[in-house]
Amino acid sequence: MIPELRFITPEVINKRVWLLKTFDQDTKTLVQDKESFSRQVSENWNIGGVPNGGYLLSIVSDALEKVAVYPDPFSISAYFMNPGISGQDCRIESDVLKTGRSTQTISAKFIQNGKERIRVTSVYGDLEKRLGISDEIDEVFPAIPSSSDCLPRTGALQGIELSIEEQVEVRLHPEFFVFDTLATAESLGWVRFCDGRAPDTRALILFCDVFPPSPFKKFGVLGWVPTIEISITIIKKPAPGWITGQFRTDSVSNGRMIESGSLWDSTGQLIAKSRQLGLIMRTDD
Repeated sequence: MIPELRFITPEVINKRVWLLKTFDQDTKTLVQDKESFSRQVSENWNIGGVPNGGYLLSIVSDALEKVAVYPDPFSISAYFMNPGISGQDCRIESDVLKTGRSTQTISAKFIQNGKERIRVTSVYGDLEKRLGISDEIDEVFPAIPSSSDCLPRTGALQGIELSIEEQVEVRLHPEFFVFDTLATAESLGWVRFCDGRAPDTRALILFCDVFPPSPFKKFGVLGWVPTIEISITIIKKPAPGWITGQFRTDSVSNGRMIESGSLWDSTGQLIAKSRQLGLIMRTDD
């Protein structure tokens, strides 16, 4: 007897996509072959008309999850060679560099309009599997007012359009808005998705790149700060709720900034670290 075939209609597909949270809708990639993936880059995550770099890396991460034999990203490093273009299709081409007994290293190219825009190298493994010693060194949770006592990041703060603020709520320490050349160049606050989506490891990749540049605290609003290179390390899977972020600029020289970041989840455990090289551009540059 031939079993009954059940066909999924376009209406059912559309309903399933609609049920996804915005971040999942806007990062989900389509398989072209076993090494290549594609999707359209959404305009929902723009900063000044350009898609946020953390959002683009989340697209790449979705593709790499389909390639990886291990469940979790340990790290992702990216070099930004050209800005992404919102509203246009992208293609991710992956290449497995090595698969070991506990980790797998994968590289990827993010391509739009026939031009490679981002080169990525990522390491995957299992965050819940102990690979060595059980002892831990942790980072102290920062002193910060509650999320309700912090102030929202807005496009007016940076003087540019921020469509991303409709997707991600960032609430900053009130002192961030008091510019002080003698202060530490620090961006400290809370972050979560506006639609209530719970954080996961892929969200942490985005959250490491959604806070306003920390030199703003010291120098005031400077304009566009594009990323040249970023490296993100995922330490643990996050618990539900607000994520706390602390980002500090260690060096500014000839327009180049080096920023270090940390993320903690709602239980106070350190869950991610980042290191970023960026350019501080004047609005007229």
